[in-house]
Parts: sequence; C-alpha cells; structure tokens
Amino acid sequence: MPHTTPFDNPLDHKVALVTGAATGIGAAIAVALARSGADVAVAHPGHQEYEADLVIAAITRTERTGITVKGDLTRAADVTTMTADVAHRLGPVDVLVNNAGDYPRTRWADLDEEAWAVALDLNLTAHYRITRAMTADMAARGGGRIINIGSITARSGRAGLAAYGVAKAGLHGLTRALARELGEHGITVNTVIPGPIQVDRENKLPASDRTPVAAQIARQCVPRRGQPHDVAAAVVFFASPEAAFITGQSLHVDGGWLLH
Repeated sequence: MPHTTPFDNPLDHKVALVTGAATGIGAAIAVALARSGADVAVAHPGHQEYEADLVIAAITRTERTGITVKGDLTRAADVTTMTADVAHRLGPVDVLVNNAGDYPRTRWADLDEEAWAVALDLNLTAHYRITRAMTADMAARGGGRIINIGSITARSGRAGLAAYGVAKAGLHGLTRALARELGEHGITVNTVIPGPIQVDRENKLPASDRTPVAAQIARQCVPRRGQPHDVAAAVVFFASPEAAFITGQSLHVDGGWLLH
C-alpha cells in the first residue's frame, strides 16, 4: 500500500469561489479554505460589503489572497460578470462552493406560485447557473471540485419551508447527476448537509420560527450547537486531494440528528 500523509496546505495554488460568503457558514468556509492554502473569492449579493471586507481581512491574516465579487445569482448577466472577474483577478477556479441561498418561511396555505418560484431560483437554479458557468473551464483543465451546501430540511421536512426543502432536495439530485456526467473530466461533485448551525441570522427570526435550543440539542447524538466551522471542515475535506475518489456523496454535519 502506498504511504500517504496529510497535506499541510492541501489547497496550495488553488483558487476557490464561495457564494454567500460574507456571513455565517459561507464566511467560515471562505476562511477555512484560505487556511488550507487557497486564494478565495468572497461572493455576496452587493449589500454586504462591510461584512465581506471582514472576511477578506481574515483571509489576509492567513497570508492568502482574498477578493470580493458581488452580483445577483438569479441574473445570468451578473453570473457571467462575476465569474469573469474572479478568473481575471485570481485565475481559473478550482473549487466552487455553492452556499448562497435564503429560506423565507411561508406556510403552505400562503405559498403562491411567485413565492415558490423565488425560493427555487435562489436555492437551486442559481446554483445551476454558476456551476454551468464554471464546468467547461474545469473540464478543459482536467479537474475541479464542486461542493454544494444542502440542508437537512430536504430530508426531514419542516412546516413553512416546503419550497426551500424542495429546492435543496433538487440540489442533492443535481449533485448526483453532475457527479455522473463530470467525473470523466476529473471533476468531483458533493453535497454537505448542515443541521441546525448557530449563526447570527437566527437571532433575527421571529420567535415563532425558532426551535428552542434545548429541543435542537435533544434530537442530536452530539449534545452541542453546530457551528459554522463544523460545516467548513467538511467542505475543506471535499476540496482536498484526499477526497479525489469521492463524488456524488452527501455528508451530514448535524451532530447525528438524522442517522442513515
């Protein structure tokens, strides 16, 4: 058997693009990729420049290069501009992390076609859009990593999040289909599925939309809140050379909430 050792900087000389990277899980992923050696493009929708600059400062402290790019992922023109900007300023993208999304709660009785379409566009079609913009170049260069951030909601279901859950379930299906189609080009495609992760945004939710912390912890095997760095560690693994033979997979980061 060949002897292998972990890489100190497994993503050295790699370029990563992380969407929704100004805050929360996306910010943690961006910094973790930089700590593993990657130069990172921090993508945000345009109104989070202050938060994105904080992420860039954290990336700079790792002695890697970070840039911000902004745009609306539901607009094809913005995606084209954003991806061209990253390639011009950092180089071809080796690792794409589809993290951006939103989960407005709408009860089924109030979920009209417009709200349904918006949720699917934000949480599924936007990922299709930017992934499709990246894969031709990855294939031409003989490899790449696509890592989608899913949601446990796609498997557990939750009232008020029907459209969001369906979109995330679709993202899992897209992961498997692209793994089949892109593997011959050296591109792996995987999904990380977070459970309840402690982020600042949850403090802005109405009390009626929050699950009590004690109830969240009680349904897990590991009795603590999940943190953004827990998700980031899984993303770094999928991006690393050590995961080169893993594709089409879904990895739960949920403290053992769902066992499957």
